[in-house]
Amino acid sequence: NGHPMEIVYVYQKPRKDFGRACKFSDVHSDTLAETVPNPDQLDFYVERNPTDVGIQCIPERSEHEVNTERFELLSQGILHSEGGWPKDVDHLEIEQTMRFLKKTEKDEEYIRTIKGLGESLEHMIRQNNAIDIYEEYFTGDAVDHSGEAPSAKTLTVFRDPNSLKRTATCISWNPDGGKKVAVSYAILQFQRQPENMSLNSYVWDVSNPNYADLELHPSSPLVCIEYNPKDPHILLGGCYNGLIQYWDDRKGSAAVDSSPIEKSHRDPVYDLAWTQSKTGTECATVSTDGQLFFWDIRKLGEPLEAGIPLQLNADSPVLGGVTLNFDIAAGPTNFLVGTEQGTVMLVKRKAKGPNDRIGAVYPGHHGPVYALQRHSMFAKIFLTVGDWTARIWNDEIKTPIMTTKYHASYLTDGCWSPTRPGVFFTTKMDG
Repeated sequence: NGHPMEIVYVYQKPRKDFGRACKFSDVHSDTLAETVPNPDQLDFYVERNPTDVGIQCIPERSEHEVNTERFELLSQGILHSEGGWPKDVDHLEIEQTMRFLKKTEKDEEYIRTIKGLGESLEHMIRQNNAIDIYEEYFTGDAVDHSGEAPSAKTLTVFRDPNSLKRTATCISWNPDGGKKVAVSYAILQFQRQPENMSLNSYVWDVSNPNYADLELHPSSPLVCIEYNPKDPHILLGGCYNGLIQYWDDRKGSAAVDSSPIEKSHRDPVYDLAWTQSKTGTECATVSTDGQLFFWDIRKLGEPLEAGIPLQLNADSPVLGGVTLNFDIAAGPTNFLVGTEQGTVMLVKRKAKGPNDRIGAVYPGHHGPVYALQRHSMFAKIFLTVGDWTARIWNDEIKTPIMTTKYHASYLTDGCWSPTRPGVFFTTKMDG
């Protein structure tokens, strides 16, 4: 029929009959190389007898750390809307829904369906009655849900790059995502600053602790530093010699502008704060010379107005300011100043007369007020830390509404919790 015929022939052979098999046999040994002992070398060696050799039968192990991927949570909301009604029935109209329900209940198919579902439902109800689903199996057993003790792991250390180490006097996080942090360095002991001490402060990148992202070259060591909350490129610094300087990280390490020495503070600028303004360039500074100054960084030639003296009245002594707090929620012209004499003063910038500028005085601490912060949720409440106690105050009450016990060591700092309104943290001299 035209198809080629396929011819196949199968050869069958045992596996042992093909492929050369290996055959082993005993042969006499041959010497390939020989090292003859040298009697002259015998004098250089001493026989060690006995010989101690340590042997471990434990298998070697290595330790590895694995950091799993961060599990990200996302909150989403779901809105349920009523459905299941026919298109010609508006579920928002009660009359239409009632009319449809009455019509459905009279339908024979509906009655037959309900009877069929009733049998299975009755079986489930009997099951529920037979089994107590709310039974407590482990009553009396105390379960510990405390988990691990709270701890923190050091991720990055930013060290002063200079050989002569200085105190980190102030830290300010960049408001744009917190990827950078500015740190000011100074030695604050009076007349104990070494001759070769560096004046520089630094801006660090959180992801690169080995090298500073930017060096700041002030005319005197920086005591305080603060990012502009409206412009993350602008940094304001208060110097040990009383000057106010500011930097733009886009323009390099040198200060863009500086206040003149004759118009500046006469003591170190211990604290500063950006104030509320249309331009976002105004700030306030406080010093132990007893003056509260207001500045505009666009013209640092002189303060915006005459400095407000930190004194209770014209005849009382001037108090030295060490901490400053400004919160727009408490009023755009209200400033809290903590003094080195332990008194907190509420200063009003836009007062009618010089005697009205000190709105309130809160005495209580026996030493400098090292921390001063208003509550983030209740602007009239503020926290102060000084001597051996932390105190909570209300703007309208001259005495503290709460005082901690007198601790054995000095308190050095404190702040409110940003998430829990009733919690605040303090640090003490003993660590």
